[in-house]
Amino acid sequence: MDHPNSFGARATLDVGGKSYRIYSLNALKDQGLDPGHLPYGLKVLLENLLRTEGSGSVTADDIRALASWDPKAQPDREIAFTPARVILQDFTGVPAVVDLAAMRDAMKALGGDPERINPQAPVELVIDHSVIVEDFGHNASFKRNQEIEYRRNVERYKFLRWGQTAFDNFRVVPPDTGIVHQVNLEHLARGVFTRQVNGETEAYPDTCVGTDSHTPMVNGLGVVAWGVGGIEAEAAMLGQPISMLIPRVVGFKLHGSLPEGTTATDLVLTITERLRKHGVVGKFVEFYGPGVAAVPLANRATIGNMSPEYGSTISIFPVDDETLNYLRFTGRPEEQVKLVEAYAKAQGLWHDPAHEPQYSETLELDLSTVEPSIAGPKRPQDRIALSNAKQAFAKSLAALPGSPKPNPAKVKPADGGPEYTIDHGMVVIAAITSCTNTSNPAVMMAAGLLAKKAVEKGLRTKPWVKTSLAPGSRVVTDYYAKAGLNPYMDKLGFNLVGYGCTTCIGNSGPLIPEVSEAVRANDLAVCSVLSGNRNFEGRIHSEVKMNYLMSPPLVVAYALAGRMDVDLASTSLGKDTQGKDVYLKDIWPTSAEIQAVIQSSITADMYTRGYSNVFDGGSDWKDLPTPEGSLFTWEPASTYVRNPPYFEGMGRDPAPVSDIKGARVLALLGDSVTTDHISPAGTIAKDSPAAAYLSERGIEPKNFNSYGSRRGNHEVMIRGTFANVRLRNQIAPGTEGGWTRDFTRDGAPVATIFEASEHYLKAKTPLVILAGKEYGSGSSRDWAAKGTILLGVQAVIAESYERIHRSNLIGMGVLPLQFPEGQNATTLGIRGKETFEITGVTTFNDGKTPKTVHVKAGAVEFDALVRIDTPTEADYYRHGGILQYAIRNLLN
Repeated sequence: MDHPNSFGARATLDVGGKSYRIYSLNALKDQGLDPGHLPYGLKVLLENLLRTEGSGSVTADDIRALASWDPKAQPDREIAFTPARVILQDFTGVPAVVDLAAMRDAMKALGGDPERINPQAPVELVIDHSVIVEDFGHNASFKRNQEIEYRRNVERYKFLRWGQTAFDNFRVVPPDTGIVHQVNLEHLARGVFTRQVNGETEAYPDTCVGTDSHTPMVNGLGVVAWGVGGIEAEAAMLGQPISMLIPRVVGFKLHGSLPEGTTATDLVLTITERLRKHGVVGKFVEFYGPGVAAVPLANRATIGNMSPEYGSTISIFPVDDETLNYLRFTGRPEEQVKLVEAYAKAQGLWHDPAHEPQYSETLELDLSTVEPSIAGPKRPQDRIALSNAKQAFAKSLAALPGSPKPNPAKVKPADGGPEYTIDHGMVVIAAITSCTNTSNPAVMMAAGLLAKKAVEKGLRTKPWVKTSLAPGSRVVTDYYAKAGLNPYMDKLGFNLVGYGCTTCIGNSGPLIPEVSEAVRANDLAVCSVLSGNRNFEGRIHSEVKMNYLMSPPLVVAYALAGRMDVDLASTSLGKDTQGKDVYLKDIWPTSAEIQAVIQSSITADMYTRGYSNVFDGGSDWKDLPTPEGSLFTWEPASTYVRNPPYFEGMGRDPAPVSDIKGARVLALLGDSVTTDHISPAGTIAKDSPAAAYLSERGIEPKNFNSYGSRRGNHEVMIRGTFANVRLRNQIAPGTEGGWTRDFTRDGAPVATIFEASEHYLKAKTPLVILAGKEYGSGSSRDWAAKGTILLGVQAVIAESYERIHRSNLIGMGVLPLQFPEGQNATTLGIRGKETFEITGVTTFNDGKTPKTVHVKAGAVEFDALVRIDTPTEADYYRHGGILQYAIRNLLN
């Protein structure tokens, strides 16, 4: 289809002797539309609409609506955003490729061309979620963990190699290379994208959606990018634009500079606390003001990375000189850097500290007020000033079920070392991991320098602490080596264990065996400390009840202290070689020391060399056998990759939707239920339904691997839905974990959620989930929606939703409903034993989206708000899901 160019926006940009075709935002001024008032992020969306006008999803009226944006209006105008590319990690990427393979089968069965199921935009998948910290504390740990990873995941990796050959525009970064967002930040992000169109080179902003909620990390580069569910990403791969409402934009003004002794982690935890309290779910956040120039790009990326922790869609920094400096610092070609600069200036995307765009709401932060901080013990937004950490821990411990009292346990180390005693509050995991912080040379060098000073003074980490270093890029270990810091990190047990997410995603591996035994025997509330972005209940380790986020140097400090119930400012970390007490202030590096080692140890060629063969992999990867053919040959005996049932019985046209009658409550949940609660990614418990399934197929417990690694097998994942060991289902009081009551049986006995759902499915009884505020917060985990629908759940009624999970539910054909304002199951007197009837759903069949539907729960009746927010989302729901909609579109 020819581009209508309704606004005469097609123009030419000359850079370095090359000409590029662009769609100029300035051209709108001739139409009486001035985009100069728009925030940066909306300007990028506006260019997207200008460029994709006439595609069937974007009209001239859409462009006018966005160019005339009213910052005070509530979102009500739908637009279609087409990202330049899609990025995946393997936990979500493998099921995405499984779905594409299944869609090809479905397309063939319906008489279509299966090869029409093919990415239309560039797709890059980084394998980073599969390495587990099985081995730690010595120089062979990395190699041993790598060997275990390949042995466990060979089926998945062979499948991904098939995907590389079967699909166009699909590339894979092999295991043990880095973490997806750090690889994206340091190498994959372009700043400005180019492509050939009718013999011309077209330039346009690099935009991205990713199947991980921390995709906004590249917002620090000025790249508009956010996390989506795997099913929404699959649709984007197939050329389906992302349906969204023009968002409200929160301007966050920065001024001043960080005080000595504080880090980027302290800053981001402060911002996370502020923005979560303010309320930014579904909004764009944009940083502006004179303080922006003083924020190093690595710090900007850390802030962008934490967007899902406070709920915003993006947290963007406009392009400026710091952006260009970072692109050069990380080895981007000079030609690309100059294109980014010229394009940003030509399009009004260059940061002007004196210019204040119009914002829906504004906040302000004086950077000089930031103080050393940690967050925990179960939510990233629960910031704690380091000076108050001891008191905050005591309060959190007392709030645990049963208010734990001292219960010391003696531990005899297996290596013959001295016996020691552990109790509540002991730090049993200390992990420097996650792209959030390992992408930031300042905090990583701070950790290395602190380790150096500690070792030189004779300090050692406590013997009950499992220590690990898992950076998001090989560049980190390169600059550690050049700075001479590796020996000191190794001496404290922070040996390299892998290049991947590890502890942050729940791949922390087993605790030290004798420590684990003591923890279980005495029911101890022990702690983890990590430089990550997530610390939700049950996520880090099933035996660890309290988890704290902090900067890498503080992770080292708490490993030295060995416990959380200490004031690091006043408590000695140990004795030096002269027998004198050593305090944190004695080993904390200064900003000048950190900058000096960065300048002497990090060069652009480290990034150039490190990423020169990023898609190649080592011999372990290259030697894997690669299945052939455009259709995948499913192995019936596979426990990793199976053909999912989403398209069974699918017709060329959708069946009418119906009202929900005779439904039962599968789970009645409280506030802040995360996608980790709904679909855990970590260890498969030995007594779980998923474990039973694997054992029946001859899989030994040591090879269960994780839920995340088995997301290509729906049978495991259905059994793992709502299986988090910390889930509390109020219709099964006194239980913790994946339990419910089965109302198909006499007396409604307590049963596993999976077992009860099997009985409900057999009885053809639909199910509902009831929940509180912030339902589905956390990771962009499509299996939290896939597992929900496969259990037989037809509707979720919550007080509020996080953006991605609401979208995922719709994408799988589950109806998201919201309690009336100020109401919930408790205030309405709903106990979970009632039979539910939801009427008004059939309005969708008339091509309309009802604002509310009527809910009858026993004797209680109310009107629930329908959280299908756009006409496109209504189309997805009518079709039974976004994938079914995409197949039918391609068929027709």
